Amino acid sequence: MQLLQPENRKNSPLPLLVVGTFGLHLFTLLLLIFNGSMLQQLSRQLTPQSLVQLVDGRTITVDPQPNLERQPEAIRRFVGETMSLMLTWSQQQPPTQVWEITSQLVADDFKQKLKSEVTNLNPDSQFENVNRGAENVLVIQKISQPTQIGDGKWKVDMVANQLVFSSSDKLGKSVSFNKQILVRAIDQPAPSLPNAALPLHFAAYRLGEARLEIYNVCEIQDQNCSVNPTKALP
Repeated sequence: MQLLQPENRKNSPLPLLVVGTFGLHLFTLLLLIFNGSMLQQLSRQLTPQSLVQLVDGRTITVDPQPNLERQPEAIRRFVGETMSLMLTWSQQQPPTQVWEITSQLVADDFKQKLKSEVTNLNPDSQFENVNRGAENVLVIQKISQPTQIGDGKWKVDMVANQLVFSSSDKLGKSVSFNKQILVRAIDQPAPSLPNAALPLHFAAYRLGEARLEIYNVCEIQDQNCSVNPTKALP
């Protein structure tokens, strides 16, 4: 038995098994490294730089921005045009219809409070039933540069007046609308287009492509507007 022990150790498959296992692990490691490299290349291909043409005719390439990033002018345009649509109405474009369409650009938990403010902006006007010859137009004097107050959240100051005309008052009167308006980035455009879309639907849909929504509006002198976003207009 003692003479057979060296021969048994020599013919043992254990060393070959160890070498094979080590080689398999090394191959797996190399395969993982290769797959990681391929995934990085694929990621760069799926998010290529975009070609942008400037006003002066020059072209540049830009990297895609994170979803929460918005350009200041895009924010100002969204606020100005949204509020102009929301607070401009007539007998041909009644306020109830305007609100139904433009409120898609407002956060769900703020819609009712903002609607109350819009309705009570001019107590003499009839929100539900516009008289013949009546017309309300929002005229914006100034929109400040956006101030970032959080990730994907900005505050904009707007100085404006709503001009109210009626059949008996052709000169009209002015109601001030000086507010802080808080907006935030959203993942998907809010407005949708119905089958029989009106021009106002297309305007709201175009604004919704900015993927922003209004989530609070406060008096312009309110120091706690962005600190306490649940505090809405009185």
